[in-house]
Order: sequence, then structure tokens, then C-alpha cells
Amino acid sequence: MSTDVRAVPELPLSAVGQWQAGGGDLVELLARAQREAGGIAAIPLGGDGPTVLVTDPVGVQHVLGRHPDRYVKRSHRARMLVGDGVLSATGDAWRRQRRLLQSQFTGTGMRRYEQRIAEAAQRTADRWAGYARTGETFDVGEEMRRFALDTVWRALTGHEMDDATDRELRSVERVVAAMPTLPTNAADARDAVAEDLARIDAIAQAAINAARTTHDSPGVLRDLLEASSQHPEYTDQLIRDELVTLIVAGHETTATTLTWLYLLLDRHPEARTADPQALVSETLRLYPSAWMLPRHAVEDDVLAGHHIAAGTDVLVCPYLTHRDPSLWPDPERFDPTRFTGTGTRPAHLAAYYPFGLGARACLGTQFALRETTALLELLLPTYDVSFLSTPARSAYSITVRPDGPTPAVLRT
Repeated sequence: MSTDVRAVPELPLSAVGQWQAGGGDLVELLARAQREAGGIAAIPLGGDGPTVLVTDPVGVQHVLGRHPDRYVKRSHRARMLVGDGVLSATGDAWRRQRRLLQSQFTGTGMRRYEQRIAEAAQRTADRWAGYARTGETFDVGEEMRRFALDTVWRALTGHEMDDATDRELRSVERVVAAMPTLPTNAADARDAVAEDLARIDAIAQAAINAARTTHDSPGVLRDLLEASSQHPEYTDQLIRDELVTLIVAGHETTATTLTWLYLLLDRHPEARTADPQALVSETLRLYPSAWMLPRHAVEDDVLAGHHIAAGTDVLVCPYLTHRDPSLWPDPERFDPTRFTGTGTRPAHLAAYYPFGLGARACLGTQFALRETTALLELLLPTYDVSFLSTPARSAYSITVRPDGPTPAVLRT
């Protein structure tokens, strides 16, 4: 190793032992590594070598933005659910799949969904009008789940989500919630959620069959079926995988963001009149859509002056980058003005990346931002949410979500 290339500072093994003995969350260990070893830190988690945590913007940009071919995805923990969809695909297959889907969610492709987003938002607003009239208690997280799932279902199939589909698609939420506690063996993990996976397969196949026989309301699913005539790799299985991938990525993150936003407004009512886009951006700073982005180094590299050996597992962590006090003053404070003309935010692009960064950044960023602001524009001016109780903890899975129910009533 060259004398001007340093080894990655390592968190002491004793700190890992203390964390394991205390039964702490992984995020607690990562936060300690960041505090004690810096924005590029090695953590001895076992295996062939330490895992490297990357939260420094220069390192983040290097891994995600500049060298995605050196730092690749391996088997995604959600593969048993999403199969070979674009979220878990790698290499040439991923490039082909991303190219096909990218036009759906950017530029002119987004215009097709404006009306569908508006209709889903109005459907939710109508429900809230009923809650306001009756004083009925409802769960904010459940409402946001229904809205986000309805919105993505309209984009995929061209039709609003009915109650039967909603019930069946709860299987997706159950599988996602179970992932952190499932067995490490892939076959055992699948067996543990086999019943829910079977329900998901059945609803996906029914949607594929319906799209194949009807042409009145085209959506992403219909476009995938048409692509199969020119791209034979788009079998029903791969179309199923893309459909489920888009359902998972398209509703879980949006629902969680909107739920956190209302919980944050409950603690900071003075922010209620802020611009909806600024509210969403600040919520995503504190609770990014993907809180951790695992990668694997496939060749030796020098990362911000530190040697990274081929075979090293790397964890890029937006959650900790966004809470770094050297980048974000008073980082735990909810302050939407950071994202307005009067506010300040770090200049480095990789100081804020709630949807990832670079070639594998989230395909649906524009869609997610549009649907969240469309709903907030209807709800925020009219309704004041009063929570009856709020979750005391966060749960870290694919997203960071409130760990518990969010019952509330409305005041107008």
C-alpha cells in the first residue's frame, strides 16, 4: 500500500461486543462508528474482513456516483419478494430493465400519471372529510399506506385499487415488516412467509392477465407486456417481479414519509404553514427513503485516501449523512427552511441523497415527490391532525418507519 493511502479507521472490537451484549439496533452501532472513527469507518462485524461504513459526502459520491461498477449490489435482502425486478437486478439485466422503466417516471412519462395521482389524492381527501364530520378515530399510517398503494396501483394498472386488492396486498407489508427477523437461509426465509408470497403471486398474475386482455386504461404493466414482444426476457415471471418491485418501492417509502411528516408536524406545529415541498424534503432528510445502501467492492480501490480491498462490504448510510452535525447544523431539529430560499444546506451534492445517488438512484423520485405534494396540497390547508398517541421508537427495515400505530382525530 502506498504511504499516502491510509487504512480505514476501525471501531474497536470491544465496542461491537458492547453493542451485541446490549441488544442495540444496528443504527446505534453505525452512529457510534461514525462518531468515533469518522465518515469512512471500518466495523468488525465478522466474516472475512471489516465492513466499511461510508457517510462522508466525498466517499458517498465516490461509491454511488462515480464508481458504481466498482461498488455493486449483491443479493438484495428483498429478493425473495421482488425476485429479479430492477431493485435487485445487477449487470446487463439491470441496465436493460432500468432503461425500459426510466421513461415511465421522468419527463413526458410523468404527465400520464398526473390525473391518476390527483384522483388518488382526492379519494383520500374525501375520506378525511368523512373523518372530520364524524370525529372518527383513524390511523394516519394506515391512511398514508392506502393512499400510496392506490396511487401506484393506478399507475401500474390504470385502475383505482378496490378493497379486495387492498386486503390482498397487505401481504406485501407483512413480508417487508418481517424481513429483519427472517432466517438468514433463503429457503427458510421463504418458507416463513410462504403464505403471503403466494397471495402476492396470485394478485400479480391476476393483474397481468387483466392487462393482457383489456386496453382501456393503459399503465406500466401494459407497457411491460408490450415490451415482451421485442424482449423475450420479459416473461410473466419477470413482469411479476417488476410489478411487485414497483409496488414495494412505490408505496412503502411514500407512505412512511407522509406518516413521519405528520408526526413531525405534531411536535412542531409552527411548521404547518411551510411550503409542502420543503416539508417533504426536510422529512426525507431525517427519514430518507432508503436509510442504508449496501454495496460490495469488486476490486481494490482508494476511497477518499483510504484503501478498500476487493471483497469488502460497504454500507452507505444516508440516515447518518443527513444527521451529521458537521454538515447540518442542529441536525436533529425539524426545520423545513433548510430547503427554502431563506435557508442554508450543504453545498456538496452527496450531503443529501434520500433517494440514493448516481446510476442506481431511485427511478420513482419524481413520482414520489409529486404524489406527496399533491396530497399535502389538499390536506394541509384544511385539516389539523391531533394524535391520540405516537410511537416511541423507529423500526429499521427497508425504510425507517414509526414502530407502532398512529391513531388520530381531525380538527378543521
